Amino acid sequence: MDKVAIVTAAGKGMGAACARELSRQGFKVALMSRSEDALDLAQTLGGLGIQGSVTEKDDLKRLVNATLGKYGRIDAVVNNTGHPAKGRLLELSEEDWHHGLNLVLLNVAKMAQLVTPVMQKQGGGAFVNISTFAAYEPSASFPVSSVLRAGLGSYMKLYADEYASDNIRMNNLLPGFIDSYDVDESTLRAIPMQRAGTVDEIAKTVAFLVSDAAAYITGQNIKIDGGLTRSV
Repeated sequence: MDKVAIVTAAGKGMGAACARELSRQGFKVALMSRSEDALDLAQTLGGLGIQGSVTEKDDLKRLVNATLGKYGRIDAVVNNTGHPAKGRLLELSEEDWHHGLNLVLLNVAKMAQLVTPVMQKQGGGAFVNISTFAAYEPSASFPVSSVLRAGLGSYMKLYADEYASDNIRMNNLLPGFIDSYDVDESTLRAIPMQRAGTVDEIAKTVAFLVSDAAAYITGQNIKIDGGLTRSV
């Protein structure tokens, strides 16, 4: 039986790379993005594409229901998102913080509510949440992301502990600077490996974490940052 993976924010960058790698490894993919890019990629990969936002629970429900309607199961969920607001800490508005909460934390909680009963009936599954290196070494350049993705780390561990006995796993992946965005020379010099990571490296790590080879890995924050940050 084919395994099925949902990937959000799958129109470009890390999300698109994850979709391609999972498809290459034999997963049927269900993709969503705010643009039409996920629809085009899904067609290329022979999968399902939905246009919508991770901040809207109705869009997430539509994605889950469409996936179940087409494939009848969900084995993996890759919760990827865009970036929340940036700016000086005290200049960020309440709306910036509330939008960030919906974008990087509540999206995971909503997907977990929707998909966990499906995985329980199947006998297992895996979630991978794309977070950031700044979750545990906060950066003034990414204030909303740093704060709220630290909260995502707590949510992930609580979830992982609660549902491990159902053979449902959840881990966070914490990328550093990745080549889906331009990385300046001063930043590259601060990375011990002296280079940005690639979206393909992210995708291969995600594919490992949702595979049977990672069946004993849950509740972990896994850094993939070229040695940029200290261990937590």
